[in-house]
Amino acid sequence: AVRMYMCNSPVVRAEPLKFRAEGVLDIVKDVFLPWYNAYRFFVLEVTRYEAENAPFKPDPSRIKKSTNIMDKWINASLHQLIRFVREEMDAYRLYTVVGGLTKLLEDLTNWYVRLNRDRMRGILGADESLTSLCTLYEVLLNLCVLLAPLTPFITEMIYQNLARALPDGHPMKA
Repeated sequence: AVRMYMCNSPVVRAEPLKFRAEGVLDIVKDVFLPWYNAYRFFVLEVTRYEAENAPFKPDPSRIKKSTNIMDKWINASLHQLIRFVREEMDAYRLYTVVGGLTKLLEDLTNWYVRLNRDRMRGILGADESLTSLCTLYEVLLNLCVLLAPLTPFITEMIYQNLARALPDGHPMKA
């Protein structure tokens, strides 16, 4: 949390900084807790899905074929953020990255997960459940990669669990 707070602070721009413990707590409250809660919800729903259906296998093609507007929206937001983070990190503008990551996490937890709970729980059928879980998986996995330079330890823990679902030889599997 301190690392992310410092990357988002004026000190990165060579400006003075008065350290505030509240700023670190805000990072925990605005980034870590929502992100970890979305991850826990995902694990819970995948466990439920596997008990009722078949083993969960992430399938990016399901996301592309999805007609659900929320799937398309969160996927487009993710890819826009990936492009933004890559450009900003290449230009060494670390202080602009945290805002974009926080916005996507907010959209993911406050909108996507909240509005798609019933789909993920299988109320609309196993096919819709799998599609929404694949979408959430894709977002969480890519967030791990995007957040890794800023928060290496928690991202590694989440990534290690998520990567178990990837097939051998997948480019995102370490």
